[in-house]
Amino acid sequence: MKELAKYIRAERPDYAYLKSPFQHLRAELEVEVPKATKELPYVPTEKELKRYYDVVWQAKNFQDMMIVKTLLYSAVRVSELINIKLVDIDFPYCQIRINNGIGRKDRIVPFLQSFKEMLAMHADTMKKKQAVYPFESS
Repeated sequence: MKELAKYIRAERPDYAYLKSPFQHLRAELEVEVPKATKELPYVPTEKELKRYYDVVWQAKNFQDMMIVKTLLYSAVRVSELINIKLVDIDFPYCQIRINNGIGRKDRIVPFLQSFKEMLAMHADTMKKKQAVYPFESS
């Protein structure tokens, strides 16, 4: 392998350059590439889901409950949730602006009207603490 690398290195190959010869080499040598088996995700039972929601709804830590509810009611990704700023939440239209989401794209996600009041109360509390993000930790 080192010998082969020595000859090819001078050509400064990229992935596409190297992919083709190895495909032909595998075909010539009749090498099978095993496909990775995809397992289906675990789906909780109705009883497990009910227990989970009961715990979330009765959480003693209000901010933790708000995080879970925001994820559930808006369908934002965790990586997007941590970057939401208080100014990104549009309460009149029940929307959250996601900046630089997956693929560095901006998007707007709606949240339930019934969640608006609770989220507004949480946002107000965080503003009083001079927070920039709704889910800042102390």
